[in-house]
Amino acid sequence: MTTFLIILLILAMGATAYVLVRGVIAMANGKDVSGAQQQNYMQKRVIFQGVAIMIICAILLVARD
Repeated sequence: MTTFLIILLILAMGATAYVLVRGVIAMANGKDVSGAQQQNYMQKRVIFQGVAIMIICAILLVARD
């Protein structure tokens, strides 16, 4: 079970890093005048970070037993 959660954690962290890099690249291009795309990237990053934190909590709960 712990191995499965660690794999999920790595995927969530990778997704967070990917969205972060995409957001930085989009910001550097400066084509999005309204900021809607930046807001979308920010929301996705926060969701992936929240998922990663929940997985870490699940790993700690499983490891405690």
